[in-house]
Amino acid sequence: MERSLELANMSRTQEFILLGLSARQGIRIGLFAIFLTLYLLSLLENTLIIYLVCSHSELHKPMYFFLGNLSCLEMCYMSVTIPSLLLGLRSSPCHVSFTACIIQLFLFIALISTKCTLLASMAYDRYVAICRPLHYPLLMRPQVCLGLAMTSWLGGLLVSVIKTACIASLSYCGPKVLNHFFCDISPLLNLSCTHMALTELVDFISAIIIFCGSLLVALASYVAIGRTVLHMPSAATRHKALSTCTSHLVVVGIFYAVVLFMYSRPSHINSTDLNKVLSVIYTVVTPMCSPIIYCLRNREVHTVLQKTFHSRWVSSTRTDLAHS
Repeated sequence: MERSLELANMSRTQEFILLGLSARQGIRIGLFAIFLTLYLLSLLENTLIIYLVCSHSELHKPMYFFLGNLSCLEMCYMSVTIPSLLLGLRSSPCHVSFTACIIQLFLFIALISTKCTLLASMAYDRYVAICRPLHYPLLMRPQVCLGLAMTSWLGGLLVSVIKTACIASLSYCGPKVLNHFFCDISPLLNLSCTHMALTELVDFISAIIIFCGSLLVALASYVAIGRTVLHMPSAATRHKALSTCTSHLVVVGIFYAVVLFMYSRPSHINSTDLNKVLSVIYTVVTPMCSPIIYCLRNREVHTVLQKTFHSRWVSSTRTDLAHS
């Protein structure tokens, strides 16, 4: 009876304590200013991309449709993790309720799973555009693009529901201290004091389906693109194809490399500080750099951006002249 009461008490964890990114006061103030600036800059970049894609018919193409989805995802993705990072820098340690922690975990898993499948969809789009250009209007028609995007979002939510339910059902004991700046999977599992075989099995299966599956699709697409580009007779055509895919490949490579190392590295390489640095890369740095690498270096986006600013400037000038 006493044993069952103890287990019941352990399972009803009221809160966790997030230690945050850094414990030193002098560093925390500087980091707070840096990450707040990066967060606001990323929101501005991604909002601009969504506005341009939605408001200009020149960008109503499959590639920009997926980029708009990715920008929306990046804003949600950063808004799930960055506020707790900033709160931890302002008042470390940060106390977070069990419910809030599980909600943050659910959103994080859903968004990172969606991002994996979205990146794979974008790689497939580039494969069809370069390797099968004559079939591109058919294979990437609006219904297909919408289906791929919906599958990515709904698949991410489904995976997150299953994984979060398994993690939330565990019993937690000990100091309830998470040495991280948000509620991630590994720190939570480290605090569990119950049998985790089912949770680990679910985590393994979902990693195979979502992460490895999307990685294989992306790799196969870019390998096929590379072979096609090498056989192109014109140097100008090769350069155009490579310039389109290089930016995609950089973001995909950084994201998958960091996530793969984070969750698949040998157990003896277990540095908490390294975990935090890698988490910052794929939760802060990659979402901020993605708009620059994907869109703001793109010629079509440049043209649309110039048109937008020019029309705004002309409209403002006419308004001023009318008032004068």
